[in-house]
Amino acid sequence: AEQPPAQPVQPVAGGQDQGPQEQWPVGQEVPAARSGFHFEGEKVLIVDDDIRNVFALTSVLEQHGLSVLYAENGREGIEVLEQHDDVTVVLMDIMMPEMDGYATTTAIRRMPQFAGLPIIALTAKAMKGDREKAIDSGASDYVTKPVDPDHLLSVMEQWMRGQ
Repeated sequence: AEQPPAQPVQPVAGGQDQGPQEQWPVGQEVPAARSGFHFEGEKVLIVDDDIRNVFALTSVLEQHGLSVLYAENGREGIEVLEQHDDVTVVLMDIMMPEMDGYATTTAIRRMPQFAGLPIIALTAKAMKGDREKAIDSGASDYVTKPVDPDHLLSVMEQWMRGQ
């Protein structure tokens, strides 16, 4: 015998359109949509020598309420951090000329004011041992390229909200 279709949950009283939340009874958490991340203008520093990556990441991050700073190499990244002590998370490309992401992360970690700053390593080189190398250099976490925006945002959110 066929099951009758499940009854839809009644919209919350009030009638005005509240977007996707109106399907949920009062007092229940609305499940996070895939794009349900929203930040309140926190600053993210992207350190990446490939401008295409920076543009792609910036557009995703800005859509979710983040303010983006950018440096094209490790030395510049450290300078930007010194000028902006309100950066809440760093996205660190590993493969960069001159000073790679490992060296940059290690240098940032030596600065006491950035001891607790979340640094998320981004690398296309997802070889065995890379994650360990990133973590050993002081990275908080590790995300492989091409970056999945949802995964990146969830990792960022965990670190920015203190897990």
